[in-house]
Amino acid sequence: MPDPIQQADALLRSLGAAELDHPGGTLLAHLHRVRELLADWGARPELQLAGLCHACYGTDGFPAALLPAARQDSRDRLAAVIGPGAERIVHDYAGCERGPTYRELTGEPPRIHDRFTGRPYQPTPHQQRDFAELTAANELDLARHSQDFRARHGAALLTLFTRWRPLLSEPAWATAELLLG
Repeated sequence: MPDPIQQADALLRSLGAAELDHPGGTLLAHLHRVRELLADWGARPELQLAGLCHACYGTDGFPAALLPAARQDSRDRLAAVIGPGAERIVHDYAGCERGPTYRELTGEPPRIHDRFTGRPYQPTPHQQRDFAELTAANELDLARHSQDFRARHGAALLTLFTRWRPLLSEPAWATAELLLG
């Protein structure tokens, strides 16, 4: 049976992730570091695969999309490699409008604002935790590899992750405290 990490890496390379500049090197290097950080935190394989592919549809903070999120064939292509559950996490993460989502993820009720549809939705507790953990892995990798990023965004990220503390794993929170505290 083929290794899904290797398959995802091959897909990302074929889509040009190894050629896109990103803090700390290339987008591909960042994606692998995010997956590895999630693995170090004990995340389940589905979330690790989502971490590896989290920027496939672009994000609110990184607009370069490797695959068009609006096309079902793109979503099917990614799901065939990483599985439908991991693809759903990628779609939720890539589709969020960060400002309102970051404010409302722990609200009553919690909300994720979908930039693809323009509508907010209420995530399940499982979706909330996955979103928070993936966000932490992404942002903490950037903070670890860019002193400028850490200087500009570190205090705000620590405030955000403190508010999200109930959603984060112990290892994620410990990493946030170490890098940002």
